[in-house]
Amino acid sequence: MAQAHRTTSHVRLLAAGSLAALMLGLAAPAMAQDAQAQAEESTPESAREIVVTAQFREQRLQDTPLSITAVDATLLASRNQTDLSQIAQQAPNVTLNAMGGAYGSSLGASIRGIGQFDFNPAYEPGVGMYVDDVYYATLTGGIFDLLDLERVEVLRGPQGTLTGRNAIGGAIKLFSKKPTDENSGMVEAVYGSRNRVDIRGSANFILAQDLYARISGVYKRQNGYVDQIDYGCANPGNPQGISARPGSGQDCVIDKLGEKGYAGLRGSVRYNPGDNFDLVIIGDYTHEERTNAAEVISLINPARITNAYACGRFCTYANFYAPPGGFVSQGYEMPNRLKFDGYGFSANMTVGLSDSINIQSITAYRNYRQKWGTDDDFTPDLAIAGQGYNDLKFWFFSEELRVNAKLGDMIDLTVGGFYSDQRSVYFTRQDIRYIAPGLNFQFLGNDPVNADSKAVFGTVIARPMDGLTLTGGLRYTKESKDYTFVRKNFDGVTKSIYLGALDGVKAVYSGDKVDWRLSADYRFSPEVLAYVTVGTGFKGGGVTARPFDAAQALNGSFDPETVTAYEAGLKTDLFDRRLRINIAGFINDYNDIQLPLISCASLGSNAPCGARQNAGNGRIKGFELEMQASPIEGLDIDASLSHLTGNYKNIDPRVGNAILLTDPIVTPNWKYSFGIQYRADLGSAGSITPRFDFAHTGKTSAGRIAAGQPIEFFNAYDIGNARLTWRNEAEDLSISFEVQNVFNEYYTPFRFASVYAFTGTAYSQVGRPREWAVTVQKRF
Repeated sequence: MAQAHRTTSHVRLLAAGSLAALMLGLAAPAMAQDAQAQAEESTPESAREIVVTAQFREQRLQDTPLSITAVDATLLASRNQTDLSQIAQQAPNVTLNAMGGAYGSSLGASIRGIGQFDFNPAYEPGVGMYVDDVYYATLTGGIFDLLDLERVEVLRGPQGTLTGRNAIGGAIKLFSKKPTDENSGMVEAVYGSRNRVDIRGSANFILAQDLYARISGVYKRQNGYVDQIDYGCANPGNPQGISARPGSGQDCVIDKLGEKGYAGLRGSVRYNPGDNFDLVIIGDYTHEERTNAAEVISLINPARITNAYACGRFCTYANFYAPPGGFVSQGYEMPNRLKFDGYGFSANMTVGLSDSINIQSITAYRNYRQKWGTDDDFTPDLAIAGQGYNDLKFWFFSEELRVNAKLGDMIDLTVGGFYSDQRSVYFTRQDIRYIAPGLNFQFLGNDPVNADSKAVFGTVIARPMDGLTLTGGLRYTKESKDYTFVRKNFDGVTKSIYLGALDGVKAVYSGDKVDWRLSADYRFSPEVLAYVTVGTGFKGGGVTARPFDAAQALNGSFDPETVTAYEAGLKTDLFDRRLRINIAGFINDYNDIQLPLISCASLGSNAPCGARQNAGNGRIKGFELEMQASPIEGLDIDASLSHLTGNYKNIDPRVGNAILLTDPIVTPNWKYSFGIQYRADLGSAGSITPRFDFAHTGKTSAGRIAAGQPIEFFNAYDIGNARLTWRNEAEDLSISFEVQNVFNEYYTPFRFASVYAFTGTAYSQVGRPREWAVTVQKRF
């Protein structure tokens, strides 16, 4: 059955990829080569000008008084970055991590040490995610493929007045290519390690005068790299008495964790009759179906279980089988894979009322559903079985209205409003038998979660004298959320034996917040801009996601956590724009931090505590440097360096010894990267470009394995990627060979240790080992 299931999913993904390829094939008779892309590819990185819209209007990156890492399509291609999580390798003080099996397909994100990694809809993200100026409200489904993008903007530091709530750490904004007045296209095919197959392409059409369309598609498939092994098959006659599972095969491999299985389509239509009107309508669809994340047991308490369950660096004995017990009359298999289907629509309309005033409307709708299973203990031991099945449904609507005005030559003004409404239904079947012998903690949840947000905002940019620009921003946000807990026995009708007091309880949060920002920048010369800024941001409040009784749910709501950030920076373009250096230093006062409690007595509960409250204050300091250089024709170098440190000022006693004042708020302290490439002209034979990228991530906190234990760290790691690209003379055909993780570094960026006290195990994600790929791209 497992093999049949995998085959079906592969066929569906292949069908989606084939549909994309067919549609792109129909667009192949494109009339003209993409001249702009050719020009960008031959322009030195430091001289290539990127225009950003971080302050609601188009500005040169070097004129914007914010810390922004802006990566355009050309640099994304040269680094071979194809999904959002890869951006963090070169972005200073940015952590983006595709989360593990317990969290499904979700993206944990933090910037300057502030973010969120728990997918549960009771909590809010700490980094604002935007696609074509539309807010993406959850971590789930956030591992975007970088399909047909114009650029990525990573805004570091709180963006409370610019992007609003949940941008306390910063914001990441993806901008896809708009339809233009040309017929052009591109198709790309990749083959690589572990039967990697990627197909992607795009096509641009002129439909009629002033009416254009663009379509793009992607299909990605690759085998996993962690063997899920049948323990009984691999260890016959084992002392635990675990027998082989039927259908394991001679090699005892049940499956491969860490697969890729992704397909997506995006289509857009643009009507642009002139400077005073522009309308872009976008629709997209994503299907992801693959095995769970590549994870292995990384810690075992031998006093509880045998070390024999630790399989190795790239294998696991994880068993997603639940035997009879409690409400389970016969054994069953949890899925070891996930399935995600999502789609969305947006309409972005700009109307020019005059040469100095325009109105912009951004309307969007998004819907997705994700299903996945987990093995909490990650062992084959049926005596400590702990499995979970999850089914998360989500929809989201938003409307944003902006008025941009130019008041003479000295003042630019933006005022606007924002509204969003989102609904989730989180169904889960939890089968937990590891707490104590005979205590079968089993329940069904089917929790509806409603949330909405309203905001009004304004930004003023004034130029009182030549070279000096002053910016002020203000935003008021009102938000609310309610979470209704459904806790049934496995029959779906009677109240849960252990959590029945929660059944039907509604937890409610509501609040409002004012954010502000002031900045001043001065251009000393065409080459040098200095700026200072102070501003605020917040991560939304919420409710306790996993309470153990009604008191924790009803009294466990918490307020936003906040940041007041002070920053100074310098942006330079030197030596006729052949050297670009941007430097920023900052101090963040980080308050009302949302932390888990050890004791819930203050909430009126004596049950095991699952609540989170505003329970700490601290300060984070750091600096960042980014550099791009083109010292000679054809040679491009980019680099980044960042340092981050943070300390708690106080922690609520209710947190206990789970977090101490001496613990770091943020890690890693150090990150740095560099990339170098040289384009050698071969005349009529085209050109050849070797490139090498290197990224270092310092040691990162793994937290405590249990309260009172010493804090632990993941080791620092270094990732090197190499790529060699040949292009023909017309630059409409290229062939590349790449090796990622050249040094075959073994690293574990994240671990799940929530149940270590009961199971004696913790398991960790394993980074992708060294792999190679060949890419062929053709432009039309």
